[in-house]
Amino acid sequence: MPVIEYRGWKNNLLLTNGEVEVVVTLDVGPRVICYRVPGGFNVLKNYDEMMGGTLEHEWQIRGGHRFWLAPEDLTRTYFADNRPVAWQQTGPHAAVFTPPPEAEYGVQKTMSVALDGHRVNITMTVTNIGAAATELAPWGPTVMAPGGVEIIPLPPKRNHPGHVSNARTPADYAPNQSIILWPFFDFADSRWNFGCKYIMLRQDPNQSPTKIGLAHREGWVGYVNQGTLFVKRFDYREGAVYPDGGTRYQTFSNEDMLEMETCGELVTLAPGASATLTESWELYTNVPAVASEADVDRIVLPLVLPPSF
Repeated sequence: MPVIEYRGWKNNLLLTNGEVEVVVTLDVGPRVICYRVPGGFNVLKNYDEMMGGTLEHEWQIRGGHRFWLAPEDLTRTYFADNRPVAWQQTGPHAAVFTPPPEAEYGVQKTMSVALDGHRVNITMTVTNIGAAATELAPWGPTVMAPGGVEIIPLPPKRNHPGHVSNARTPADYAPNQSIILWPFFDFADSRWNFGCKYIMLRQDPNQSPTKIGLAHREGWVGYVNQGTLFVKRFDYREGAVYPDGGTRYQTFSNEDMLEMETCGELVTLAPGASATLTESWELYTNVPAVASEADVDRIVLPLVLPPSF
């Protein structure tokens, strides 16, 4: 596997199989800093002013995909992952990346990246290397390039049963979805479209931060930008406890980018124990722009269904 220069960093691992290519930083991070078809559009945001930097005293967003720990706090979450990363090849188009331990917080992270056709499988594992138990959830924010539209599928609708004699079980009257709102979310925000089948969020360079979270059992979310569809797939385990009010998926956007964030189960790790978060990505090119639910049904749904997670 070649180690290449990328935007000011001398050491970055290039994983490519002819269908897609992924660049992972080795001088910092690790960050999956580029994901594209060969020679194509990088769907991941790169912060120009942070490219090539190392050993900064404070955490840098940089862009791309990172490995965080939830719930978000002011210290452990924002650990400055600005040191060199070790890596080991684990398959023809696969590698595991190991940054230095975060000794201050008693955790060791690893990120595995494996190509499978046009799919990328990401596995993030955190191990408690401290002396005491610690509560956490692995968290995988992916920072997307600006200018696109996010698609979040919703559970199928069903009619109210009306008279109790029409209900088969009490579940016919019960809620089947939840949305968690952050303090800076606004229902009047024109970037959002809460439809019948999908929530759609448009990245806007003139708008300030917004964020929601969902339990999200539908298995996928998408982002269409410059003719490329990025799909992120992940599961949902019934009975699991997820952070931030039960959010398996969170999304954030500001004037610079849009983040697509998976959250793993909230657990208390005993010393020596580990927690893992997995997700997979896909790319589709020559995809027309989408602006409505009908567009999603016609353009996006045939590409992403049936789910193969």
